[in-house]
Amino acid sequence: MTSKRNYNDELNDSGNSNNEKYAYSFDFNVMHPYMIKSFEPFFNKGSLLELGSFKGDFTRRLLPYFDDVTCVEAAVDAIKEAKSKIGDKVEFVNSFFEEANLSKRYDNILLTHVLEHLDDPVLVLKRINDEWLSENGRFFLVCPNANAPSRQIAVKMGLISHNTAVTPAEAEHGHRCTYTLDTLERDAVAAGLKVIYRSGIFFKALANFQWDRLLQTDIISKEYLEGCYQLGQQYPDLCASIFLLCEKGDQV
Repeated sequence: MTSKRNYNDELNDSGNSNNEKYAYSFDFNVMHPYMIKSFEPFFNKGSLLELGSFKGDFTRRLLPYFDDVTCVEAAVDAIKEAKSKIGDKVEFVNSFFEEANLSKRYDNILLTHVLEHLDDPVLVLKRINDEWLSENGRFFLVCPNANAPSRQIAVKMGLISHNTAVTPAEAEHGHRCTYTLDTLERDAVAAGLKVIYRSGIFFKALANFQWDRLLQTDIISKEYLEGCYQLGQQYPDLCASIFLLCEKGDQV
């Protein structure tokens, strides 16, 4: 990875020259709960390592499930805000994943909407497999989906050149690629991980800013949200996010 990257700037909405938000209410109020719902049946008892905790909003949702939580986050400003929300319930490690020195292995590891930011994703996935995941541990890997209908519609509108393109706004927020289910599994397997389950999280035909506007009205009901989640289980390639559940594989 390059030492010139500034993760504080990449995660900062106010400094975005494209005037496009990084975090939306849709992420916090819809995607986060449905990620937990997707993960919960597969959680192991024991410790949790969250790689990339941002400002702690998703971390707070994990605390009811685990007593031993460690978060590795490269942006010191994000850690400060996360600590203000969580306090001493979590051990924070301020480090790049490529350089993190962790003293144990973990029963659960989460990497959600982070892999697409990394300069060398396979290197980090290999560290997860070889160094950090316990023998019976489970690794939860989630990325934004290039084939989400909202993104495919943007391509047809001429707003994006192709499904897997990295837009200027995404690049400013540190995105290096846009994954599909097959390319995500390609990188996981290249790192030695064993993929045991594949799915998607939440059928999504609208852009985040459109969802944010709708969520302020009575148009979207809880039943509709649940319907989108259930439909996503049937059509994972049409979801907002794609999800791989992995176990420790052979070192490569």
